[in-house]
Amino acid sequence: MTKQSNWLDRINPTVRSIQPSGIRRFFDLVAEMKGVVSLGVGEPDFVTPWHIREACVYSLEKGYTMYTSNHGLLELREEIARDLSSSYRVSYNPREEILITVGVSEAFDLAMRTVLCPGDEVLIPAPSYVSYAPVTLMTGAVPVYLSTSMESGFQVSPEMVEKAITPQTKVLLLCNPNNPTGSTIDRKRLLEIAEIARAHDLIVVSDEIYGRLTYVGEHTCIPSLPGMRDRTILLNGFSKSHAMTGWRIGYAAGHPDFISAMTKIHQYTMLCAPITAQVAALEALKNGKSGMHKMVEHYNHRRRLVMQAFREIGLPCSEPRGAFYAFPEIRSTGLSSEDFAQQLLKEEKVAVVPGNAFGEQGEGFIRCSYAASVDDLTEAFRRMNSFVKRRVNKGKILTFSFGKNESKKEGICQTV
Repeated sequence: MTKQSNWLDRINPTVRSIQPSGIRRFFDLVAEMKGVVSLGVGEPDFVTPWHIREACVYSLEKGYTMYTSNHGLLELREEIARDLSSSYRVSYNPREEILITVGVSEAFDLAMRTVLCPGDEVLIPAPSYVSYAPVTLMTGAVPVYLSTSMESGFQVSPEMVEKAITPQTKVLLLCNPNNPTGSTIDRKRLLEIAEIARAHDLIVVSDEIYGRLTYVGEHTCIPSLPGMRDRTILLNGFSKSHAMTGWRIGYAAGHPDFISAMTKIHQYTMLCAPITAQVAALEALKNGKSGMHKMVEHYNHRRRLVMQAFREIGLPCSEPRGAFYAFPEIRSTGLSSEDFAQQLLKEEKVAVVPGNAFGEQGEGFIRCSYAASVDDLTEAFRRMNSFVKRRVNKGKILTFSFGKNESKKEGICQTV
């Protein structure tokens, strides 16, 4: 007689203990409903500009359907190196210090698996992107959270970093601008944090996928700071800045020892990023600045409208200085983050992400993406106002009129 196995007990205990993504779990509910206005998933509402798609089409017509080098197309790596040098004043050898990956998600996974050992500690400013802690745990390392607050604009401080360091601390993870809060780290503060990283010999993993979407001040690329280039693994990509989420194309840049080790894992698990996506990314870098700047202008316009809307509704919200998220506090409603999101979806068909999806430090908040059309934002905030009014506001229902959808008639910035 065959013994019946309990398959759950056969699964790796670390994997078994990790909870599914709070974002994706919540949006399984959204997919089953009609008439929902979504401010949830962090995805541009713009279609990838046509000239980028066209480059991909032409590459297929020419028969570009083969593997590339594990490192990725050399021409793309060379263009990335030129872009980083001109934009952020940091230089990399495209042959040895840049690796093309399947999105920044793979780059992050490779970086963490490359440098972490069981028992190492990783400093993570919180609230934090949903992947950071689980990927850290899957390496056997330990996430150590640096709790930020709305009062400080969700900025991580040098004092927080210094205080959290122990003999086991190996990596400082930064997301600048931050998902989910939209906070940024200015150059002065980043210089102080860099000094601490050097003093304690920390490796910095810097996720800069939203770097181009910085609205207040200038984005500072941490490897460009004194003594930081060789101890930083820079992660970046094209999903947010060029509306290329579905292309799954990103990259890592860093010291050749880091990149060589990351490439070992990459070649045995992923082998290479799809060649068509690499060709598209090359076109984006060569000829995509104009379209990127137009999209960023639209995001910035929406950002200001969203901040105005939250003020009128009465939900406190720290000004997002980058990315395309607002992270308002909803405690005045008497609801938890999860209850607020679920009831808003059920009663008003507006989808937002509960703040606790980004860790316990996000409880009492929700994340709203303003990578949505002005028409959708207008309708979403009209409904959200009605929802909040029934709980805390006793005045009249506010009427929001953000204006026409600014992107529908743009030749480059077409909406989905």
